[in-house]
Amino acid sequence: MTVGPGASAVASGVAETPVEAVLPGGWRVRRLGGPAGWLHGLGVPEGTGREVWALEATRLAVVLGSTQATSLIDADVAAELGVDVVSRRSGGGAVLVVPGNTLWVDVIVPAGDPLWDDDVARATHWLGDTWTAALADVGIAPTEAHRGALACGRLGRLVCFASLGAGEVTQDGRKLVGVSQRRTRAAARLQCGLYRVWDPAPLVRLLGLDAEGAADLATAAMGTDRPNVEVLDAFLARLPH
Repeated sequence: MTVGPGASAVASGVAETPVEAVLPGGWRVRRLGGPAGWLHGLGVPEGTGREVWALEATRLAVVLGSTQATSLIDADVAAELGVDVVSRRSGGGAVLVVPGNTLWVDVIVPAGDPLWDDDVARATHWLGDTWTAALADVGIAPTEAHRGALACGRLGRLVCFASLGAGEVTQDGRKLVGVSQRRTRAAARLQCGLYRVWDPAPLVRLLGLDAEGAADLATAAMGTDRPNVEVLDAFLARLPH
């Protein structure tokens, strides 16, 4: 089991990454790749304006919420599967990051921007609406962006995709888009995750879930069944101008 640096890392790395495009609305698009711990450790930038980071983890990883202990993970299973175990600064449950399957998109909103909201829940409402529009553009509809209080089922505090928070998107009660955020006085880093295929089997083993837990997790979420590049392009096209 490899325990990565997570959000405590001092690496920035973003400023050195070329801007791939500047979209209507002033969104600067960057693509970054690396271990999940390094990507989560990237600092919230200051003075950059609106940005979108398309992130690609280079190793299989399970990312724990800020209040979760690494002891939740079966170290022998993690070693067998070659899974990095890292932590993020934002709260919530565990997220499995699978290279080539997980679509990971972070959105940077500077303080004072029209999209900024001091209320952490309302701050994600526009993001959920953007995802629902983007998903409809690739044939996934209808979907719903959550605007209520955090809803945790039996496994919701353990696994991110078994809970439902503000700005997150579901279809027929199954989670499609997970959202978390890190905020400073200068900006918010809104972190989004989707799966092309929802396969919770590694999480079941890593967390040592029983048969009931495995069954609950199997129906808690779903994948897009679309190429990640297609979903990403649709999202970029739907960003507010």
